[in-house]
Amino acid sequence: MGKIFCVIGKSATGKDTIYERLIEDREVPVQRVIPYTTRPIREGEKDGENYFFCTEEMVEALEKKGKIIELRSYNSVYGVWKYFTVDDEQIDLSKNNYMLIGTVQMYVQIRDYYGEDRVVPIYIEVEDGERLIRAISREKTQTVPKYEEMCRRFLADQKDFSEENIEEAGIKQRFENRELEETIATIKKYIERMV
Repeated sequence: MGKIFCVIGKSATGKDTIYERLIEDREVPVQRVIPYTTRPIREGEKDGENYFFCTEEMVEALEKKGKIIELRSYNSVYGVWKYFTVDDEQIDLSKNNYMLIGTVQMYVQIRDYYGEDRVVPIYIEVEDGERLIRAISREKTQTVPKYEEMCRRFLADQKDFSEENIEEAGIKQRFENRELEETIATIKKYIERMV
């Protein structure tokens, strides 16, 4: 039986880059799971590749069918955005290992759905000052930077990724992302040990 690896961490910890690099590495035995969201598509994203971009009506229809595994809502400065995972046959643990990206809350809900023995957290950390610098640098690359939303996310992370929440979720293993290549190599070895 396969495992689901959940790459989790605060914004601007490099988790998206780490996730993409691990998914693209043919030596890492994991498959991508494409999440769903109601937030607007960003520059460079493609529907069905980065996310499945949905309307509120689509979310309601999936909820009625009992297809939503986990769902998180965020009060952004642009309204409520939802991120969620759907039981849409992307995951077949009898055939493969998988990788998701998200939050502590997402990890807990995925773990509760599939079972503790099947779901492995990969918690990425970066010192908050460095994380803020990275977040600002990333936002500057957007045609229309959304600094207010970036700040909201940064502050919300303090609560969402509190030590209490991490401990309550049972997350013990942490990976500090000081040097990207080294962090990826360390996580790759960790995954190889777990499968």
